[in-house]
Amino acid sequence: MFQNIDLISMVSNAGLIVQLVLLLLLVFSISSWGIIIIKFFYIRQAVMESANFTERFWQSRNLFEAFSKTKRIKAFEKSPVARIFRIGYIELEKLSRSGVPLAEQRAEQRAEQRSDKAGTLSGRMAGLGNLERSLRRAINSEMTRMHHMVPFLATAGNTAPFIGLFGTVWGIMNSFHGIGITGSANLAVVAPGISEALIATAAGLAVAIPSVIAYNYFLNKIRIIESDMRSFSSDFINIVERDMIRVRGEADDV
Repeated sequence: MFQNIDLISMVSNAGLIVQLVLLLLLVFSISSWGIIIIKFFYIRQAVMESANFTERFWQSRNLFEAFSKTKRIKAFEKSPVARIFRIGYIELEKLSRSGVPLAEQRAEQRAEQRSDKAGTLSGRMAGLGNLERSLRRAINSEMTRMHHMVPFLATAGNTAPFIGLFGTVWGIMNSFHGIGITGSANLAVVAPGISEALIATAAGLAVAIPSVIAYNYFLNKIRIIESDMRSFSSDFINIVERDMIRVRGEADDV
């Protein structure tokens, strides 16, 4: 019959260095699992809200209606795509006051635009460059937010096995040192010390395995979200460009 392994007893009987190693790995484990839980729910909500916002955006009749939805519906608060749209729309409003009209403002400003369209086209193109830079900065900011705390999982996954191995090597060194002092190489004497030392390696692997799995999972999800943000940014700029071309065509027909 197999005897139950008393981990508490083995840890308490281990050497000081091994106990310190186990304590360090415990801190790594608690921190890693805390990050895993927090980022899992955060990223899952970000993916769901971004998909919901994208669907509602394309169902909107104009940019103003889409912007109004992002302010009214609190479900979009954690959507990276929605935040990028809000930043882009606010920047577009600023540019519209400098001569770049929004689609829903075009009907009200058509007479004025026809008179000075040719003179302000270069200014609009420069304004479009400002819009693109604002969207890029917003994407970079969102990527920083998404990656926050995730690199720690990679650090834990890479270093925890070596920390555990250090504790094991140290414990085995003490075991053999004890054998040298007592002059007895009996298995009953050697086995307890070695088994206590191997706990450190097991603990290191217990920290590293879920950390590496979670890191790869989050990295893949973040790449998908980044792709969605860049695709939406390109679509948003295309909408603004088409609106500018349409307004320019209306001015040329006059």
